[in-house]
Amino acid sequence: MNVIIIGAGPAGLTAAYELLRHGGVLPVVVEECSQVGGISKTLNYNGNRIDIGGHRFFSKSKQVMQWWQDVLPLQGKPSCDDILLKREKDLPENGPDPENNDRVMLVRQRISRIFFLRKFFDYPVSFSWQTLKNMGIINTAKVVAGYLFSACFKRKEKSLEDFYINRFGKPLYRMFFEDYTQKLWGMHPSQLDADWGAQRIKSLSMMSFAANFVRKIFQKAGGVNQKNVETSLIEQFIYPKYGPGQLWETVAERICELGGEIRLGCRLTQINIDNGRVTSVTVAKGDTIETIACDCVMSSMPVKDLIAAMRGIDIPDAISSIAENLPYRDFMTVGLLVENLQITNQTRIRTINGLIPDTWVYIQERDVRIGRLQVFNNWSPYMVKDYRNTVWLGLEYFCTEGDEMWNMPDDEFIRMAIDELVKLQVIRKQAVIDAVRIKVKKAYPAYYGVYSQMHQLIAFLNNISNMYCIGRNGQHRYNNMDHSMLTAMAAVNSIINGASKNKIWEVNTENDYHEKKIEK
Repeated sequence: MNVIIIGAGPAGLTAAYELLRHGGVLPVVVEECSQVGGISKTLNYNGNRIDIGGHRFFSKSKQVMQWWQDVLPLQGKPSCDDILLKREKDLPENGPDPENNDRVMLVRQRISRIFFLRKFFDYPVSFSWQTLKNMGIINTAKVVAGYLFSACFKRKEKSLEDFYINRFGKPLYRMFFEDYTQKLWGMHPSQLDADWGAQRIKSLSMMSFAANFVRKIFQKAGGVNQKNVETSLIEQFIYPKYGPGQLWETVAERICELGGEIRLGCRLTQINIDNGRVTSVTVAKGDTIETIACDCVMSSMPVKDLIAAMRGIDIPDAISSIAENLPYRDFMTVGLLVENLQITNQTRIRTINGLIPDTWVYIQERDVRIGRLQVFNNWSPYMVKDYRNTVWLGLEYFCTEGDEMWNMPDDEFIRMAIDELVKLQVIRKQAVIDAVRIKVKKAYPAYYGVYSQMHQLIAFLNNISNMYCIGRNGQHRYNNMDHSMLTAMAAVNSIINGASKNKIWEVNTENDYHEKKIEK
């Protein structure tokens, strides 16, 4: 069987590897970029590595967790920062030593917070003593009253705003969700489909925050082991020594070793269909154009581009219009190398040189454009060329291709980004050593406009019997990396065992928060 896979991101590479391991199929992966990994790639800038978007390796799926560790085994010895800080971790006895072995997964502490009112709040928002202290008595009273009102008078969930208010009340929504959501999508939550909340927030609510707060009090009082708690917000995750791209580069190597083919810098131009089946694809690399016959196609390319590339099939005007107008949100990162931060670690967590312990910080402040701040030292010290003496940051901005921010020259944009961190008193301008800007198109499939008609596109695509849509952009769904992998696994199962294609679209539709782990 000849299978063409469009895109060498997590979904495409998972599909290729699974076909080779379980189906004996020799896939051909077509990737437009010069590097594998999609938005899960790791970029190296002067020896400092950038994880675009930040990728925690955590999944409720045991299959995915094991899959990752089969590729890069879990560390068995402490990492360099663990050694310096004398941190003890429960590690497997026979795992590799990250100080001497590059192909290794690190065990990292999950710390992310919200920066609002120039103070740190837990993320997800929690009812901790620090949260109540930061909010103050008046704001806390408003939050409680607002939640009680929303609990008694539920809104019909026509929008994401309704979704948030029903679960958190209007005051907490206004404080922690409204402005950040508008930064992310460029639209007010009242104009966004509630499906995004179902995808990303799911079963979290004020009640879950309160329950978690009470649970932690009893854990501290009674010495309850976190592992014995049936349901808890995760406190650790695993992470490749050199970032997520390292894992996908390793997978790509294995695919080629098993006989698969990965064509980089190869752009798909046409999908040729006859009698409801894909018969071939046409690709271009430089001036060379080639048509490759195939038995089936697995596509992780944006649905918008997929429909536009189809030939030999009658595409209804309504379907073409929906696909053409599917909304996306684009993304930019400024990698910023600084000597140190002005803001210091006020937690009980030990860090090197008093660095804040967060992997990323959600910036809720209304007077800046930055949406999120990554601290790559805390993802992995091996991401930073000189992790003892410098701090490597990622300043994340959400935008739309062609808008004011997207079109700003690199030097001007970097100056603006630096000025914003100075304004927030996170850094001093004189501490800046180096900087780079990176743009990412179609990073986030958006949930507004014609998205409400997505079901029509799904029905149309499912009628093409040997085409399988996988991954974030392949399904126009805000999937995490593990969800994208699961769509690929479901598609492989459909190809090899004849399982229903509907299973592919059912991934990430369960009603549970995506960072909640259920112990069984």
